[in-house]
Amino acid sequence: MTPTTGADGGKPRLGISTCLLGQNVRYDGGHTHDRFLTDTFGSFVEWVPVCPEVECGLPVPREPMHLEGDPEDPRLMTIRTHVDMTKRMKRWARKRLKELEGEDLVGYVFKSKSPSSGMERVKVFDENGVPRKIGVGIFARAFMQHFPLLPAEDEGRLHDPLIRENFIERIFCLRRYRDAVSGRRTRSALVGFHSTHKLEIMAHSPKILREMGKLVAHAKEHDTAELFETYEHLLLEALRLGATPGKNANVIQHAMGYFKKDLSGDEKQEMLEIIDRYREGHFPLVVPVTLLSHYVRKYAPSYLIEQSYLNPHPVELKLRNHA
Repeated sequence: MTPTTGADGGKPRLGISTCLLGQNVRYDGGHTHDRFLTDTFGSFVEWVPVCPEVECGLPVPREPMHLEGDPEDPRLMTIRTHVDMTKRMKRWARKRLKELEGEDLVGYVFKSKSPSSGMERVKVFDENGVPRKIGVGIFARAFMQHFPLLPAEDEGRLHDPLIRENFIERIFCLRRYRDAVSGRRTRSALVGFHSTHKLEIMAHSPKILREMGKLVAHAKEHDTAELFETYEHLLLEALRLGATPGKNANVIQHAMGYFKKDLSGDEKQEMLEIIDRYREGHFPLVVPVTLLSHYVRKYAPSYLIEQSYLNPHPVELKLRNHA
């Protein structure tokens, strides 16, 4: 079945707020070490640490800062001395983003609530000193504008099992795509990737899958650079959409059609009952997918053997175990 890492065995590379790795770079000289990111998820990825405050030249420890003014373009201000650090941070961010273009990142994990790195719900203080949780950190905003489709989350949101599963699936799929077409941007390479990822994409967006299928079918009519740019855009747009129980159930039923002549009546009935129990929330996704994988190994239908849907990310992360 499709490997979770790239064709060359390399780990996906992700940017991350340095403090989440346990390094003492925060304003108070401490850190916000996230054990899942380092000890569990970290076994399967390579981190590229970024600390906006330290990298733009501020000391540890340092005066704390917050955002003020227009939520769409806030100022980054020191709290006690009221020094405006906005231009300094933005100037550094432009340089750092250029450097990150060469890091082959497939995702980013931000520090929640940070005035530099928070990706949502960051406090922005109005002219009366009243905070509203409607801001985005200075660097996080610049990063997401520079890499608009790159998977990005913060460590707080990753506590949600559905968000965690979707994020990790996206970064592994993007890594496989880049490995599949790296150095060989040919129609055959694109067809090969697309054919092994149809079910995974279908679980997120059957509509976008049809659009991608048309693009691949008419690949010769497109400029090569445009073809691959459009395909990657559609791939990431599709995967951003949630793979709901209803869509997953439809994918598994679709896959059953490839060995309907092999299954006994009892086996078909058992599979359909398990799919229904999953759709109703009684079973986690791992249950019907495990049974489907059993039949794939047993009857070896060529189309299903290499489908990434059966193995989109490391099983050790247990991302399909929640109901």
